[in-house]
Amino acid sequence: MNDRHEHWNDVYGAREETALTWFEAIPTVSLELIRKYADANDPILDVGGGASRIVDSLIDLGFSRISILDLSEAGMNVSRCRLGSRADKVTWITEDVTKWVPDQPYRLWHDRAVFHFLTSKDDCRAYVSRMLSALEPSGIAIIMTFAEDGPEMCSGLPVMRYSPEDLVATLEEIAPGALKTVDMRKHVHMTPKGNEQRFQVSVLRKADQ
Repeated sequence: MNDRHEHWNDVYGAREETALTWFEAIPTVSLELIRKYADANDPILDVGGGASRIVDSLIDLGFSRISILDLSEAGMNVSRCRLGSRADKVTWITEDVTKWVPDQPYRLWHDRAVFHFLTSKDDCRAYVSRMLSALEPSGIAIIMTFAEDGPEMCSGLPVMRYSPEDLVATLEEIAPGALKTVDMRKHVHMTPKGNEQRFQVSVLRKADQ
């Protein structure tokens, strides 16, 4: 088990799910975008899903081909326990996204807050490579990161902050012409303690090839 696995297992083990800074009872922005760009029978991958309740909402909405990828088994176990028998409706993938090898195409890639933890160019390149391999032609990527005025640290780790334009420029530098921007917005998340966290949200479409 590498340091990243250990760190995130420790994070999930230290606090209740509802006390984690990124907790959302209903992830409204994510659900709005997923429903806009994917149908209920489309294969969807939630990167860094861990204990997130987005999987509960997607099942409630009738999505039937949901995969959750997270490097923390502890985080995903929180979701499995919460879902009970409904957890069998989901494919659970315990992997580091920068090392994972996709074994099927996905219509939609959703990442609420993984990319901003990648602070090296090599990790960013590895992430984009996996994302492009996983997405089907014309597939959609929804990538949320801390905004340029967002936090500088999260869960004891440094993060990269992006404006939507910065994120698009970073992806274009790594994979020229591979992705087209279809939506950009800002979002303010309120933590369980009532603190603001400012996010950027970018929606991109993979080139049709």
